[in-house]
Amino acid sequence: MARAGLTTERLVRAGAELADEAGFEQVTLSALARRFDVRVASLYSHLRNSQDLKTKIALLALEELADRAADALAGRAGKDALNAFANVYRDYAREHPGRYAAARHPLDAGAASASAGGRHAQMTRAILRGYDLSGPDQTHAVRLLGSVFHGYVSLEMAGGFSHSTPDSQESWTRILEALDAVLREWPST
Repeated sequence: MARAGLTTERLVRAGAELADEAGFEQVTLSALARRFDVRVASLYSHLRNSQDLKTKIALLALEELADRAADALAGRAGKDALNAFANVYRDYAREHPGRYAAARHPLDAGAASASAGGRHAQMTRAILRGYDLSGPDQTHAVRLLGSVFHGYVSLEMAGGFSHSTPDSQESWTRILEALDAVLREWPST
């Protein structure tokens, strides 16, 4: 019988909190069991193993990010939408570093199809339609945006910009301006 009060959702949320506090790589069933002061065996009626927990945290993070992005994009287009979308990712990574790392966790085909990843792709492509990009150019632009957002956020979170000037916010603003310019003047094939 499952220990009273333990549910899959409660365990996944606690795992996400643990990821934010200690790092996503530190999330294990043992660490989660210590948090609830139970034996690891008590968790098996809710989670198969640590990989299952990490997958569920990744799905939670993708859903949270998609919800935030959808709210931020409502009524926006063009550069305003691009900036809002980028800032959602950066702010989420700053607020929830472990969950942000989880959102990059590889998912098997079944989990990926059940994830909010499709919502992220739809929102990104909707932004790009405001730049009159379609087909393969949209795919290239999606990859460009993902690379820039994730690369910048990862370097910033690792302290890569903390001891230099101008400050990272000024660089972020200039990078978003440059991305807007690139998207408006996308090279033809």
